[in-house]
Amino acid sequence: MLVHISEEAAREAHGIDLAKRASQTVQSRGQDMASWVNRIIGAARLDVATYEEVKADPKATVQAITVVLLSAAASGTGSIRAGALYVYTAFGMTLAAWVAWAFLTWLIGTKFLAEAETKAAVGPLVRTTGFAASPGILSALGWIPILGPVINILAWLWMLAATVVAVRQALNYKNTGRAVLVSAIAGVVLFATYFLYMAVIIMRGGL
Repeated sequence: MLVHISEEAAREAHGIDLAKRASQTVQSRGQDMASWVNRIIGAARLDVATYEEVKADPKATVQAITVVLLSAAASGTGSIRAGALYVYTAFGMTLAAWVAWAFLTWLIGTKFLAEAETKAAVGPLVRTTGFAASPGILSALGWIPILGPVINILAWLWMLAATVVAVRQALNYKNTGRAVLVSAIAGVVLFATYFLYMAVIIMRGGL
């Protein structure tokens, strides 16, 4: 009889322990989601503390990449009036442009225009510039007639400003001017490469 009661007590204790663990897991995931959303808002507000936080948190890498994917998906959604092909094209181009731009920024910012305190680590730059893409989520409204193009331009300018802050914090620049210069050079190289690529395709009769 005592053995039976002991076994039941053990099962109940085990069940309570599992319930506690499940509750803690749900609570932890809820906190992570809240933290992610707060970081998105902070990045969009150009909050320096937010960029410093994600720069120092290796776990924020997945969060940053998710923000980039959301921004790219928003760009695709904003092109929905033009057809499904444009949705996929906008998504792919936005994602590819971010990857290429992040690489160029890292290369120029750490190899050619580095300061004494600049570190060559890729992770911090990926995290900060990833969250800097958060204003791009607004481009999901790009399908709205008349207002759509205006929203896209505002989102692009907002994202550009956030990117400058992200670069400055990730590369430990003392002044914003150098971050602007690095971002501008990376942008020029990226667009020049794209137009050169398109010119080659056109000359070959690809379009």
